[in-house]
Amino acid sequence: MINTPITEVILVNENDEVIGSMEKIEAHQKALLHRAFSIFIFNEKGEMLLQQRASNKYHSPNLWTNACCSHPMPGEITIDAAHRRLMEELGFDSHLDFAFSFTYKSEFENGLVENEFDHVFIGKFNGTIDINPSEVKDFCFMTVQAISDSLQNHQHKYTSWFKIAFPQLVEYLNVNPVFVK
Repeated sequence: MINTPITEVILVNENDEVIGSMEKIEAHQKALLHRAFSIFIFNEKGEMLLQQRASNKYHSPNLWTNACCSHPMPGEITIDAAHRRLMEELGFDSHLDFAFSFTYKSEFENGLVENEFDHVFIGKFNGTIDINPSEVKDFCFMTVQAISDSLQNHQHKYTSWFKIAFPQLVEYLNVNPVFVK
């Protein structure tokens, strides 16, 4: 499984208009707004795929989050980056639909800051998952209700962006229930 290391991120303004690019760690040190994406995958039972981030991640190691998150590279279309990262992290691809976007800012213990304009995509997948151990420690499928309950009782087990995106996803699914039963 080929893993394409992201060395630069796309800097954007509050309207997601490109204003430049910067080395990834520098953008996180300076807390500059940059483009990102989050992917939510559901199986045929309507359960959501969660991944546990690998232990060696530079922030949020071992925390649970949505199926896949990352950054497009300069010049890369966001949906293309999403497909690329699904393959690199989980060993599969899926049709993805754009759901919504949001911005968030989260500071980490190591001094880095995620300040992201996050594009959210949703897809379905029922096949074999082949995790990349340098990216993913573990995975599971859970119902939306079970995730909601777990977030209420065990917030410390989840990434900061997942805690922000998940309630917005639930609202989206209430209007667009095609992805859950």
